[in-house]
Amino acid sequence: MFVGKRAEKRKKKKQEGTYGFWDFIGDLFMWVPELLFLPFRLAFLLVRFLIRAIFDAF
Repeated sequence: MFVGKRAEKRKKKKQEGTYGFWDFIGDLFMWVPELLFLPFRLAFLLVRFLIRAIFDAF
């Protein structure tokens, strides 16, 4: 929901040429947590998928 609006706003600012340093810092602070938690989320989903596949096979 908010990611789509933020992406549209960022594109609009880039097209208008008003995308500045503080906008970059704000985007950076929004993406750092996503990049930190991504490996853990992927590992969790992989384990969950493997457990479901094993139990559904029996």
